[in-house]
Amino acid sequence: MVIIQDCDFPEHLHYDVENQIWYEPLADGTVRTGFTRWAANLMGDVLVFTPKRIGRDFERDKSFAVVEGGKWVGSARAAFEGAVIAHNERLEKKPELLNQDAYGEGWMLIVRPAHADWQAGLVTGPAIAPTFQAWFDTGSYKDRTA
Repeated sequence: MVIIQDCDFPEHLHYDVENQIWYEPLADGTVRTGFTRWAANLMGDVLVFTPKRIGRDFERDKSFAVVEGGKWVGSARAAFEGAVIAHNERLEKKPELLNQDAYGEGWMLIVRPAHADWQAGLVTGPAIAPTFQAWFDTGSYKDRTA
């Protein structure tokens, strides 16, 4: 577990640093996804989670869910293209799960990547700490929160 800015980043996950979204490969080739704890904290109390419909395709850098929080409203943008296989029905009913357990009960979607190289450009393992720290140090996060 990596701790940066008082937020945890589990090392087994793959991260889209710019969009603050994590991806977890599952045994069947699908991928579970959600927002990082840092993003959840920045949003404030999450009030609404609206996923893209099951069976719908999504494109890289396009929305596959919308989250409304007390301090932020915006899209969860995909790091790769694919299709939505499932969404977290509990999160739709209890959006506060994103604040309470971002890497567990607060997951958003299960997706099927369109390409085998979906992990390209994502950060995992030992690269997490220096990559996230550089992102915070350079103030790049301000471009996403303005």
